[in-house]
Amino acid sequence: MRLAPYMQRIEIAAWRLLIATPHVSATVSMLRGVWGRALRHLDKNAYDRVFVGTGPSHHRRPCYIMRPAPPDPQTAPAVEWIMLSVEPRLEAVLWRAWDIASGMGLGPQRVPFHIRSRVPLGNEDDGTLRAAPRWCLSTVTWPLAGDPASTPCRVSFPAPLRLVQRGELIAAPNLADIVAAAFRRLADLAGMAAGTGYRDLMRAIREEAAGTGASRWQGTRTDFVRWSGAQRREVDLHGVTGTLHLPAGPGQLWPLLAAAQWTHVGKGSVFGLGELRIAAP
Repeated sequence: MRLAPYMQRIEIAAWRLLIATPHVSATVSMLRGVWGRALRHLDKNAYDRVFVGTGPSHHRRPCYIMRPAPPDPQTAPAVEWIMLSVEPRLEAVLWRAWDIASGMGLGPQRVPFHIRSRVPLGNEDDGTLRAAPRWCLSTVTWPLAGDPASTPCRVSFPAPLRLVQRGELIAAPNLADIVAAAFRRLADLAGMAAGTGYRDLMRAIREEAAGTGASRWQGTRTDFVRWSGAQRREVDLHGVTGTLHLPAGPGQLWPLLAAAQWTHVGKGSVFGLGELRIAAP
């Protein structure tokens, strides 16, 4: 798989933000909303670059992900904030927007919050986290011991996965659906979706998925509502949560699946949807 040229163009800067939100049960959607408003007020160009994305409209992708942190009584409440190919100069503006957002407050009463601590999340290596918060996606490692291509694993989506085909939600996605969506997102983030070889590589990825012994999708449909600040109303969303088992391993698809742990898959990734996790079967 010739994925390296795509992955080499994407730099990850990821943090776990430990937040104090007194008297408010904060959600990712709430935090994202107030941070976005603060950033738009602070620097409209930075807002457009990060929240809207650059390039042709049909390949434009926001350059961040905000998702719930794993449950941990020692750190809760916390969120994970992932920046995708955001240059260091712009990152300083984004941090300043967090300072402004904390004063703007949360909930109907606009209760101020503050970031208690920020912990850099590096690429996993032998179960530890690197100290450096910036790293290239091409260095991503497989989270399980053994040969990544042949190690049995399960691929799960604990947050709703939203893959749409011809206007309809894919209720039981197969491996080809997942890796095709993952590669499409990777190419968009790398600015190479219209580049030479994209279609050939997409075809090769689908063929590899068809030849990989994956189980049928085991999961359920998940319907939920989120508040849209842009539309000023609640929006009904539909997705699926579930698991695929790969008893003989992912084959040559493993770098793409490993990368998708950080880039997510499908629609709504900016607020944590389509989060992919790899675990032992």
